[in-house]
Amino acid sequence: MPNSQEIKGNWNEFKGKLKQKYAELTDDDLLYEEGKEDEMWGRIEKKVGKTKKEIKSLFE
Repeated sequence: MPNSQEIKGNWNEFKGKLKQKYAELTDDDLLYEEGKEDEMWGRIEKKVGKTKKEIKSLFE
């Protein structure tokens, strides 16, 4: 599972994969802001009904 630094460094790639897998996610849901990472993961988890760990496992 990728760590936070790996995700941050490749966010555009990860964001594209998430949008392909979960069409209901919007750009606002996937907005990465420094210091607000937990809020973003919370939005994603709520929308797709998966845990952060399950979502990150898509990128292995």
